[in-house]
Amino acid sequence: MHVGTQGSIRQHRRGGPELSPEELDEMQTQRLQFFSRYGVEHACAYHPTHQRQQEHYSIWTVEDLEKTRDLYEKHGISLDMVAMTLLDSSHVDRESRPSIMLGKSPERDRDIEAINEMTVNCAKAGIPAWKYNLSLLGVLRTGRTPGRGGSSYSTWKLNEAKPDTPLTQAGVVTEEMAWERITYLLDRVIPVCEEYKVRAACHPHDPGVPAEGYQGIERVLGSFDGLKKLVSINESPYHGLNMCLGTMAENLDNPDEEIHDVIRYFGTRKKLFNIHFRNIKGGRNEFQEVFVDNGDVDMLQATLTLAEVDYPYMLMPDHVPGHQDPAAGLQSHAFTYGYIKACVAAAEKMAG
Repeated sequence: MHVGTQGSIRQHRRGGPELSPEELDEMQTQRLQFFSRYGVEHACAYHPTHQRQQEHYSIWTVEDLEKTRDLYEKHGISLDMVAMTLLDSSHVDRESRPSIMLGKSPERDRDIEAINEMTVNCAKAGIPAWKYNLSLLGVLRTGRTPGRGGSSYSTWKLNEAKPDTPLTQAGVVTEEMAWERITYLLDRVIPVCEEYKVRAACHPHDPGVPAEGYQGIERVLGSFDGLKKLVSINESPYHGLNMCLGTMAENLDNPDEEIHDVIRYFGTRKKLFNIHFRNIKGGRNEFQEVFVDNGDVDMLQATLTLAEVDYPYMLMPDHVPGHQDPAAGLQSHAFTYGYIKACVAAAEKMAG
């Protein structure tokens, strides 16, 4: 169990101007120095030229993976995972290649073939895992609320949510339809992961929504029971979760008490492949994303439960509060790296 991070600079991630290869390399080097400075020795990388609003997605080639791996290792950081370019956390109406989650053939078969190609490439480059999302609605939030020290917290209040449209381009998606699409994908990618010994880690829906759905969509991975069903499909030691503790807390009525049962259930079954170490105030249908130390979940106790189930992989920051100071995100991430390192050290010491 060790501190990790979500790594690379991504071209066009926020819709900014295109960077030259030299500018991109310089920004990557600065970011990796930042990780190294704060004791981060493990990471998950995004494809540096990936952008979701394009028809011809960048895919991870062996050359891309080896170049990224070598760059990270040059800074003393192990590349433990990459993000799958075709299964992002974006909203379906902003996604140009949504065929897998729309259940649209033959386009989804083309995209599944590309995912399997990237799995093979990961194996060739020695990258042991990739993470992904199975989302149509992306990350749902209603705004920001004031936080400590002039910061602000990303917030979700279901009773204040006002979607841009009643339905997305996906139309009505029932629970049955969602599970058919998810099963169709897993039945085709997990056997390849197993053959090449590359773990696939799925992120929960952020957040879950009521049973009747939101914008016509029932979010099946926004509950403990939904995640249990997910990992039972095409059972394999290479099929598991990118478990965000913050997202899971968002989907519980009493997060501080219930999160430990979630960790134990998936941890004892060896289904936890990555942990997003994030805290919230609130619970299902209303919450704020706060600093890791001032939420409702006792994150040291969560770390102790992870140690109890012998969780062996990364604990990494995810969403962090924002503020107006320069490099606000870097400050919040550095704080979280230190907090994670302290929790891990305490858990190791308490375990004897």
